[in-house]
Amino acid sequence: MVNEGIVTAADARSYRAFLSYSHTDERFARRLHRWLEAYRIPPRLVGTASPRGPVPKRLTPIFRDRAELPAATSLDREVRLALSQSAALLVLCSPAARKSRWVDAEIELFRGLHPDRPIIAALVDGEPEESFPRALLQPDANGVVHEPIAADFRGDSDGPKLARLKIVAGLTGVALDQIIQRDAQRQLRRVIAITLLTVLLTLSMALMLIFAVRAQMEAQRQRQQAEGLIEFMLTDLRQKLEGVGRLDVLQTVNQRALAYYADQPNLTDLPADSLDRRARILHAMGEDDQKRGDSAGALAKFREAHRVTGALLDADPRDPTRVFAHAQSEYWLGYADYIVFKYDASLPHFRAYRDLALRLVELRPDNRTYVRELGYAQGNICSVAVSRKGPKDVLAECGRALQTMEKVGRMAPGDASVQEDIANRHGWLADALRAEGRDREALEERRKQAAIVESLLHDDPKNASYLEDWMLVRYSTSQVLHALGEQHEAEAMRAEARRDVDRLSASDPANNDWRIWRRKFEKPFD
Repeated sequence: MVNEGIVTAADARSYRAFLSYSHTDERFARRLHRWLEAYRIPPRLVGTASPRGPVPKRLTPIFRDRAELPAATSLDREVRLALSQSAALLVLCSPAARKSRWVDAEIELFRGLHPDRPIIAALVDGEPEESFPRALLQPDANGVVHEPIAADFRGDSDGPKLARLKIVAGLTGVALDQIIQRDAQRQLRRVIAITLLTVLLTLSMALMLIFAVRAQMEAQRQRQQAEGLIEFMLTDLRQKLEGVGRLDVLQTVNQRALAYYADQPNLTDLPADSLDRRARILHAMGEDDQKRGDSAGALAKFREAHRVTGALLDADPRDPTRVFAHAQSEYWLGYADYIVFKYDASLPHFRAYRDLALRLVELRPDNRTYVRELGYAQGNICSVAVSRKGPKDVLAECGRALQTMEKVGRMAPGDASVQEDIANRHGWLADALRAEGRDREALEERRKQAAIVESLLHDDPKNASYLEDWMLVRYSTSQVLHALGEQHEAEAMRAEARRDVDRLSASDPANNDWRIWRRKFEKPFD
């Protein structure tokens, strides 16, 4: 029951959202309010069903309080009425908002009136712990505190464009990837319409040839814009999703990107850069299929990517970008065999991968990405050699892989991902030493690996990749300790690894790799 006659009907919703903010952030709030009310939902989404009801054409009206309340002791009637009639609450989070008792009061009142309606946090400035209002982090009716997922406007996070689209997704109930895709399609249609109009004007002015060239240039620019979005999906967005271990969202992102190329009338007419980007999508989708246990689906994608990158390389064998692309295809085909223990089948692909990496380093010796690729390739041959218990001259590749990756570390000091690679090379060298019966030296390599991974986790404790590395290094170290007769420490360390993999599996049940490791951890020591 709501007092003071705030609402006239239980479900009254006169406003799409209530914008709550500190008046220190007035300028930002005004710009965001103007953008939201001017934004038009992509037509293909309008009217579709969502958890917020049918998707509207516009996000209007949105209530923004313009009054200062320095002398008031409580929220005025207009604000209380607007809160009672709002379908959602949008909170601008900043250090100033955290200090504002009015922002806290608006959150508390909205949550009390509408416990089932969404509250969306928009991080404008500062770190979350110094910017989220205290009322936003209060426990729910069950005593559980839910830290909000914020649309992060800061330049080193989502940035303004993606953050605004996140808010649109939150207010409409439409999935973010759909908003991104439809928004890009709308821009594409808009540019195409402008292009067509340009062509018509060209005909009327008898300058068809000149304007046809301009239209072609405009179409190329539009393709670059669309593929720029795909590049973001393949790089920044993918890295963030991998960091939290979300295979389900990764699959959706990859499918959306691949659908763009499926809509092209003729793939052979696409430029080499577009074909290369499509091959990278196939690599990414195959990788995700592999993690879900779909080996057949992964192999099909890897083979198609290999066919395309091979043709591109044949056309220009001295182009480093094409050498690099085909190197990835050789790697993934080798990995598809390696992961199912077909070591003899995987080795030719891994050797081809190494040879291509050597060619890259020859073409660009100062390029640390290419030197790093060589370290990866040497490490793959090392892993096969260890698995097959190969001869010492092949096992020496493990030492070369570590040396190469340490060289990359000197080229890129402070790069966490390179440090992770160095840690992994210490791990493979430890396995190579064990294969030669040098368990005490192997234990020393495992401890070096553990020290690097522990440092990475200290800086980024929620990173799923680092958590997986930490789980695996503890399991592998327990194997060495067991071989050295230190049974108590070995058992304790393996129990910690089992608890780690259980936590990882709970965070992403679709990850088949973690399920495989969990079963392996249940087996007795080798």
